[in-house]
Amino acid sequence: MARKVDVSGQVVLITGASRGLGRALAEAFGRGGAKLVLCARREAPLREVVEELERGGVEVEWSAADVRDAAGVGRLVSAAARRFGPISVLVNNASMLGPRVPLREHDLEEWRQVLDVNLTGTLVPILAVLPGMREAGAGSIVNVSSGVGNVARARWGAYAVSKWGVEALSRNLALEEEDSGVRVNIVDPGRLRTEMRRAAYPYEDPTRPARPSEAVGVFLWLASPESAGVTGERFQALEWR
Repeated sequence: MARKVDVSGQVVLITGASRGLGRALAEAFGRGGAKLVLCARREAPLREVVEELERGGVEVEWSAADVRDAAGVGRLVSAAARRFGPISVLVNNASMLGPRVPLREHDLEEWRQVLDVNLTGTLVPILAVLPGMREAGAGSIVNVSSGVGNVARARWGAYAVSKWGVEALSRNLALEEEDSGVRVNIVDPGRLRTEMRRAAYPYEDPTRPARPSEAVGVFLWLASPESAGVTGERFQALEWR
C-alpha cells in the first residue's frame, strides 16, 4: 500500500494517462485531492479515464495531445493555468516501445519515432511547464525511465537508448534548476502489468508483474512537500515503502 502523503491542491500534469501506469497515477493523484491535467494520443480511452475521474469528483483538464507536439501541449498547459493556476507537478510518463532488435538491424524511421516520442516527448512538456514553475519558485518534475535506462541490455533498440537519454536529461536539468526551486527526479517503475510489458515479454506469465497501482507511492511522495530538497535522484517504484 502506498504511503499516505498530501498532494491536495497540487496541479499535476500526467502524460500518457489513458492506460497502464499513467492511468493508475491519475487515479492516485485524484484520490489525493490533486487537480489533474491529462494527455494521451488516443482520445477515446483518455475520455473514459477522465469521465471516471470526474464521476468521483476530481477536477480534470485534458486533451488528446501528442507529447511531440509543442503547440498542442502548450495549449493544454495554458488552459490548465487559466482554470487551476500553473502546473506544480509534471509526470513524464508517455513512451513507446519500438522494435526489440539488435542496433545493426534497427529501421531508421522507427528509431527516429521512438527517440522523438520518448526523449523529445519528455523535453516538450518540460519546456511548457518550466516557466510557470520558475516564476512560482517551486515545482516537481518526475521523468519515468526503465530498467534498461541505466544498465546496458542487448536487443532493446531505440527504447533503451531513449531512456538513457531521459536519465541524462533529468540529471542535467536538475543541476541547471537547483537554484530555481524546481526539482527533477527519475523513477524506474519496475515490472508492471501493462500493455508495453506484454509486448516486450510476450511469453511471460501476465500475472507475474505488479499492478500499476503498486508503483504510485514514490510519485505521490515526489509531488508532496515531504520530498522538499530532493532532486537529481533515481528511485525504484516497486522498492518504495
